[in-house]
Amino acid sequence: MNLRNITFLGLSILLFSACQKDEATSANQLDVELEQTLKDASGGAGKSYYVLPLSNEFSKIPHDPRNEITQAKVDLGALLFHETGLGLSPKHANNAGNYSCSSCHFASAGFQAGTHQGISDGGMGFGMNGEGRVANPEYQSSELDVQPVRTPSALNIAYQEAILWNGQFGALGVNAGTESSWTPGTPKEKNNLGYEGTETQAIAAQDVHRLKMNDSICTQLNYKELFDKAFPDSDPGVRYGQENTGLAIAAYERVLLANQAPFQLWLRGKTNALTDQEKRGATLFFGKANCSSCHNGPSLATMQFYALGMNDLFESSDITYGANSESCENKGRYCFTKNDADLYKFKVPQLYNLTDSKFYGHGASFHSVREVIEYKNAGIKQNANVPESQLASQFKPLGLSTSEIDDITAFIEKGLHDPNLMRFQPLSVRSGHCFPNNDVQSKIDLGCN
Repeated sequence: MNLRNITFLGLSILLFSACQKDEATSANQLDVELEQTLKDASGGAGKSYYVLPLSNEFSKIPHDPRNEITQAKVDLGALLFHETGLGLSPKHANNAGNYSCSSCHFASAGFQAGTHQGISDGGMGFGMNGEGRVANPEYQSSELDVQPVRTPSALNIAYQEAILWNGQFGALGVNAGTESSWTPGTPKEKNNLGYEGTETQAIAAQDVHRLKMNDSICTQLNYKELFDKAFPDSDPGVRYGQENTGLAIAAYERVLLANQAPFQLWLRGKTNALTDQEKRGATLFFGKANCSSCHNGPSLATMQFYALGMNDLFESSDITYGANSESCENKGRYCFTKNDADLYKFKVPQLYNLTDSKFYGHGASFHSVREVIEYKNAGIKQNANVPESQLASQFKPLGLSTSEIDDITAFIEKGLHDPNLMRFQPLSVRSGHCFPNNDVQSKIDLGCN
């Protein structure tokens, strides 16, 4: 090799090394900038403030002091959550055993419904990912088990002390002092049991969603020994009933944590888990865009309620049931508290795995993450019924550029997406039924016998 070639080779190596160094410096700078932004957004706590525990780190997972998370409860709850054999109070007897909690909250949809409006009893079919769930023509519209708002996600629910868009379930925290709203004869009465929202909702939901568990059903479905293991100190006279069923389901729901999302891996030290674009998006999210003024903490949700002027479910272009302009749920937390200050205010939702079910807002009025970001960037309300005086102070034009919106979208869609939620779904349930649904069409769609 002559001197000219050696010189060229050396120059090439130097240029390649310099390029690599520049790229590494750039990537490292993005990490440094994001770390500082997280520190500012968390009040000085830094990266640790946003880390979700591993799902077997029970002592680190927020839980109700009266419902300690144990492996026995989680194992039982995972089965009961998916058990279509509990669907024993249908409006039509021939639909018994065809629906479950997971009919509207299943893993592949990010523990939401796969449609704009979940249907439990009275629904049929599943499609590829829940989008094929439709009303059974044998049911009248008034007989369907539906809600007049979009199904909220059960993912990362451990960080919510009050449950549902209006926060009506839960006796503690933000619901302390709301006792007058725990109306006798309604599901809200279950707040008198004194549990946090996850437990209260899991107990109340059995009546709301036409599920049933008692001693004889427990024996028939072969769950008795699992209840004995999960609740060894419980009175056998009530051990196999509604309350312990709810407590086991709640324990399971609390371990549904999106801790394998790239952002979580980055927080734990894997700096290449996020792309450069996702890092820029995260820095904007927690910085300039000020998204973290509402979406903060490990689940990127808070126990706050805000009016953002989004449309309601009855206005959807898709067929809806049981929702109309008079639905109390359109008024948000006010529907629970009857406090005028709460009019049109809805609970801040968690932000992981949003793309698994592409319906956003309490009324499913958006169909992509980007649409939501663009809406908040514009700061112009959709819903004419929401007074300007009720809109959150954070709901105002943000001045984000197209590329900045691209970056934030990438962070939320990809950086906050746990690719392995199916780890939380059991392979089978004790009844031997199909799940999340067990009706004829769902079994065809699911390839389940």
